[in-house]
Amino acid sequence: MSISGLLLTGTITGTIGGMAVANRHRNTRQSAAVQNALVEAGGFRSAQDVYASLRAQGESVGLSTVYRHLQAFADEGVVDVIHTPEGESTYRYCGDGGQAHHHHLVCRECGHAEEIEGRAIERWAATMAEKYGFTDVDHTVEVFGVCADCSR
Repeated sequence: MSISGLLLTGTITGTIGGMAVANRHRNTRQSAAVQNALVEAGGFRSAQDVYASLRAQGESVGLSTVYRHLQAFADEGVVDVIHTPEGESTYRYCGDGGQAHHHHLVCRECGHAEEIEGRAIERWAATMAEKYGFTDVDHTVEVFGVCADCSR
């Protein structure tokens, strides 16, 4: 397929040495199992949590396969990824890609998450970027606490 064809199908995921690179995530039984595990979890879960859940359900899937599918889902924009204060990546299914930029309020105990708006953060990031001459700025902000259910 030509580069223009790849652009039309949305399969270009990056560049190497200035050349477009295509990488389409295949929908396999294991991919569906990883996605279902995230949907059922309902909150942010680590790759190890997803792996343990799948193994408990009798799925024959390796931990590296779980990581690979989670990364592909992140690249496609169908999962949110946050890093815990301990530095661990956690994942939450958020539906079809193309979702607007947002932030999360995440429970440290159970992983429950609420999507929150951060207009003040967006303005501050833009102001700081302009002040220091930065362009093409991106950021992540996650707020951690203990949800109402876990506080009881």
